[in-house]
Amino acid sequence: MDLGFSLATYLVLVFTLLYILNVLTSWKKNHIPNFPPGPRCWPLIGNLHLIDLQKPHQTYLELAKKYGPVFSIQMGTKKMVVLAGHETVKEALINNAEEFGERGVLKIFRNMDHGNGIIFSRGENWKAMRRFTLTTLRDFGMGKSTIEEKVVEECTHLTNSFASFKGKPFNNILILNAAVANIIVAILLGDRMDYNDLQFKRLLTLTNENVRLLGSPMVSLFNIFPFITFFPGSHKTIIKNVKELCDFIKRTFVKHLKNLDENDQRSLIDAFLVKQKEESGNPQSYFHNENLTQLVRNLFAAGMETTSTTLRWGILLMIKYPKLQEKVQEEISRVMGSAQPMYSHRGQMPFTNAVVHEIQRFSDIVPLNVGHETTKDVTFKGYFIPKGTYIIPLLTSVLKDMTQFEKADEFYPEHFLDSKGNFIKKEAFMPFSAGRRACAGETLARMELFIFFTSLLQRFTFHFPSGVTDVDMTPVLSITNAPKPHMICALPRF
Repeated sequence: MDLGFSLATYLVLVFTLLYILNVLTSWKKNHIPNFPPGPRCWPLIGNLHLIDLQKPHQTYLELAKKYGPVFSIQMGTKKMVVLAGHETVKEALINNAEEFGERGVLKIFRNMDHGNGIIFSRGENWKAMRRFTLTTLRDFGMGKSTIEEKVVEECTHLTNSFASFKGKPFNNILILNAAVANIIVAILLGDRMDYNDLQFKRLLTLTNENVRLLGSPMVSLFNIFPFITFFPGSHKTIIKNVKELCDFIKRTFVKHLKNLDENDQRSLIDAFLVKQKEESGNPQSYFHNENLTQLVRNLFAAGMETTSTTLRWGILLMIKYPKLQEKVQEEISRVMGSAQPMYSHRGQMPFTNAVVHEIQRFSDIVPLNVGHETTKDVTFKGYFIPKGTYIIPLLTSVLKDMTQFEKADEFYPEHFLDSKGNFIKKEAFMPFSAGRRACAGETLARMELFIFFTSLLQRFTFHFPSGVTDVDMTPVLSITNAPKPHMICALPRF
């Protein structure tokens, strides 16, 4: 027995020693000459001990102060490069768009999309899906009066829903989610959904939950150490939610297939199914069912989450700064009175336009951006970055760049106004990212934000319920910066 115990102990020690030596050898070989500087890494965990997993962008901002605008971190054994500040991010994503243009993929997103769809797909698949998406969005009215009519129609449903509370407190999260989601639903499915539709509410809830969980420490650890896939946690809940969303989407496009009229395409799903039939003889075609499923899910989530969250921040900021709310309402009354706000009105409304832009800048919805990857070896800012390196173009460092915005940490609409009160564009305004991987729905999102925001401020004055005086601006951090849930009151103006 003693011999057996000693042998077992000996073997465990040998294998443990061999494992540690293997890790240390790999760690030593991991050295890359002239790689961007960064904090010292530890075996196995890299710089994990330095990173605030709930607010990683804040850690990166602090590291940028020490190591400069191009620095490296290591999460587990994976080396990453962080780009900070407007000038650096612009040079990478715009001036070197090809070199920094691939999508960086984390384990959780690979498990969710399996390389399909548009957000986390890569290479030729991504090119095919992006071309199709941009063409189809334009065909269904993005940037044209036809989509504006849908936004205006949805404004009526949204303002009527707010009015139904008759000035009493309510939570606006699901209502704003539904209103914004309905614009992309109209494009994807060909029709809108009722705010009280139980299936619609379920889809919104699943999407919201996934966005929240994707920023959880457990998911961050899963991305670094995939072997914990066997443990319970947020990463498993996300995949379960994705399956339910995909099952709904598959049922929906089967219905579309049964009623498909190639000469009367009424939705993005119709357009995809027609393209699929056209390429049915091509075994290399990207127009297959898995791409359709993930594309619809990607567009639904992206088309709803960031815009509705920005509107929530807008309402909260108007409550916090009532004098700015009054000034916006004065401009709305002067320019259009009680007429329906349209996107074209923004040229006559410099202050309101500046407020909408400042809401986007200040709310900093996607602080980490979505990861990129280098497509080839590149020398950038004097550093060597190998092909396949995961890149974090830190959007928060652009939107809060003090060299570009006078009061970067404050809500200050004058960032977008000249001395005469005229609206001015800012190159560092990059809430939709930039370059090859910029948001495909940027044009639509800009239109939605302006029309929804001005329509709400035209109809209502927003404030907190009686007795509530503190406006808590602390964000709920996930992969997006979202405001905490608040009960608000919408007092009708007429």
